[in-house]
Amino acid sequence: MLRAVQAGGADFVEVGVPFSDPLADGPTIQRTTQAALEQGMTAAGVLTLIREAALAIPVIIMTYLNPVLAYGVERFVSDAHAAGASGLLVTDLPAGADPAVESAVTKSPLALIRLVAPTTDDTRMSRALAGATGFVYLISRLGVTGARDEVPADLEPNVRRVRAATPLPVAVGFGIGTAAQAAAAARYADGVVVGSALMDVLARGGVAAAERLVGELARAVHA
Repeated sequence: MLRAVQAGGADFVEVGVPFSDPLADGPTIQRTTQAALEQGMTAAGVLTLIREAALAIPVIIMTYLNPVLAYGVERFVSDAHAAGASGLLVTDLPAGADPAVESAVTKSPLALIRLVAPTTDDTRMSRALAGATGFVYLISRLGVTGARDEVPADLEPNVRRVRAATPLPVAVGFGIGTAAQAAAAARYADGVVVGSALMDVLARGGVAAAERLVGELARAVHA
């Protein structure tokens, strides 16, 4: 599946580490997370998959903090880079909440990718993005992950606010699942992140169907 994402035309791939309490995720990612855990997937297993896939596009690891702490922060960062990862996004680690963890990432070759929300005010955004690298992940709407029917009306001003706080590219995620939505988001943002819709298609139609969706999304964004 990792190779199919690349073959479909994606510019980077985000790989989630399954965690037993995925508080930011909706039903689809919760379901796939549980399936992964039941089949024995671990943080080490995710790194093995990344290493074996040997992709030519950047790989971003998206995880919750607990699996990283359980693995060992310094060891995880080192092993992730050795496996071929380019960046790390820790969903439940607010900027400044754990300087030791942040320092371990910023001192490594991995990009420390920050999440910001529509409700993040300008002062907090400037502080949160001060040590960010790679790109900024803008949550398009409040709530959990999962495909929605349309792109939020306030996406453009929210992207502008992020750009005012950082020169980093802005990628938009949460709720985007179709080529039309991806194209709409790409009018304002530098990148678009799609997770739940891809997992739903993978469950229904397998890797080939998921690769086709990636192709549709990539063409829409690049156009």
